[in-house]
Amino acid sequence: MEKISATIIYDNNLYKQGLETAWGFSALITGAEKTILFDTGGDGPILLGNMEKLGIEPSSIDTIVLSHIDGDHTGGLGSFLEKNNNVTIYLLKTFPKRFKDNVQTAGAKMVEVEQSVKICENVYSTGRLGNLKKEQSLIIQTDKGLLVITGCAHPGIVKIVNTAKDLLKDDILFAMGGFHLEWSPRSKIEKVISAFEQLNVKYAAPSHCSGQKARNLFEEHFGKNYINIGAGKTITTQDLQ
Repeated sequence: MEKISATIIYDNNLYKQGLETAWGFSALITGAEKTILFDTGGDGPILLGNMEKLGIEPSSIDTIVLSHIDGDHTGGLGSFLEKNNNVTIYLLKTFPKRFKDNVQTAGAKMVEVEQSVKICENVYSTGRLGNLKKEQSLIIQTDKGLLVITGCAHPGIVKIVNTAKDLLKDDILFAMGGFHLEWSPRSKIEKVISAFEQLNVKYAAPSHCSGQKARNLFEEHFGKNYINIGAGKTITTQDLQ
């Protein structure tokens, strides 16, 4: 596959000065067959404002993947659809009927996800994971390994990474997004880091609900293979060894 890029549009961590931060997550994936917006943050004006500052046209996006129902990942969708409703939205079948009705009323196409599904060439959803908080994550297959992008990792980041490896039988080049470790003790974070090592995750890029303590510990462990991300950061596979 050609070069894949992931740009963080919306995050509570700042990477590029001039962008607005708020609790939530959204990332743009380019270079695949489809141009994918993964999650939409919690606030439409912030999402669209950051897109404008980053030179991203809403009309360039044809696919949206929503990791889970929480407002800090779906709150920007309505504002986005006012700019571009010519998109296909992949959301979990368990999303409330009212939410799905609003998507259809806005004129967007919708795919309800239960099992793992192929979104386009080399791009997959993990399918629904988790019991209490149901969530899907994004997997992108490249010639360097798998890219795993998570919203909040409510089902557990290690489980998500394991699922990606099991589905596509390849090593993980990087795991990026919310790892849901903000409120975890150091001992749990260290167990996750140890599991990443055993699973041969090459690069780690925790953001959103990962928490600063976890970000610091991942940086200590991964060194140059830790990627500091926040709103405005772009990671490309070309830059990863």
